[in-house]
Amino acid sequence: MTNLHLDLIRQALAEDGAEADVTTLSTVSIEQKTQASIISRQSGVVAGLSVAVATFHELDEQVSVEMLVEDGAIVQPGQTLAHISGPARSVLSAERVALNFLGHLSGIATLTSQCVRALEGTEARILDTRKTTPGLRSLEKEAVRLGGGQNHRFNLSDGVLIKDNHIKAAGGIVQAISLARRHVPHLLKIEVECETLIEVQEALGAGADVILLDNMPVDMMRSAVEYIRRTSPKVLIEASGSIGTNPAKLAAVAGTGVDFISLGAITHSAPQFDVSLEFD
Repeated sequence: MTNLHLDLIRQALAEDGAEADVTTLSTVSIEQKTQASIISRQSGVVAGLSVAVATFHELDEQVSVEMLVEDGAIVQPGQTLAHISGPARSVLSAERVALNFLGHLSGIATLTSQCVRALEGTEARILDTRKTTPGLRSLEKEAVRLGGGQNHRFNLSDGVLIKDNHIKAAGGIVQAISLARRHVPHLLKIEVECETLIEVQEALGAGADVILLDNMPVDMMRSAVEYIRRTSPKVLIEASGSIGTNPAKLAAVAGTGVDFISLGAITHSAPQFDVSLEFD
C-alpha cells in the first residue's frame, strides 16, 4: 500500500467521521469483540479488497483481516471474500469506507472485464482514459488492469494527444504536429484526434504516430482504418468517443481493425459492485 493510498484512506475515514461514530460508540461496548465476513452479492471481478483491508487496519491495528481471494479474482454471488475479527466498534466504524472502496473498484474491474470479453476474436484492446474520480485515479486505473484492460495516459506528461482544441489553438493539424515535434522528447509518440477522413489524411501526412478516430460512425471508421493500414501500416489506431460499453457496439468497433478502444465509461460510469459485511 503506497503512501498516496494510505492518505486517501485517511481522508475517507475522516470524511466519514469514523473516529466519532456516535451510533456505534453509544450502542457497542469498548470491550466487545466480533467476527465478520465480507460477502459478494454478485458475480464479477474483485478489485480494492487490499484497500478495504488497509482501511480496517488504518482505523485500528487490532482488526485482523484474512483475505480469501486476491484482487483480480473472479467471484460468484454469496462467495466470502474475507474474514474479519477484532474490536466490534472499529469494524463497524470502518465498514462503510472499506466497502465503498471495494464496491467502487470492483465495479470498474467487472465492467472492464465485460468490455474485454466483447472484443474476443479481435486484436483490439480496451484502454481507460483520464475521466477518473479526482484523487482516485491510481486506484481506478489499477482496477482497469485487474479487469483485463490497459491504461492510457496516467497524466498529461505521459504522452502527446493533440485534440480538437489544441488543433484550433495551433492553427491546424500540421502546425500542431510540427510544434509538438519541436518541443517534446523524441521517445514520446504523437497522437492526433481526427473526426473526418480528411483529418486522418492530414495527420498522417504530417507524421502522426497514432491516430485517434473520434466520434466516427462505424462505416467511416472502417474506411479510415483501411486507408491507414494501406498508406501507413506502422501507425497505431485508437477509437474513442460515444462508443459506450454495449457489447455489440464494442464488437462492431473492434471489427473495423482498430488497435485500441478507449472508454471513459469504465471509470466514470461503472455500477457499484454489490458487497456486504455480515457479523457472524
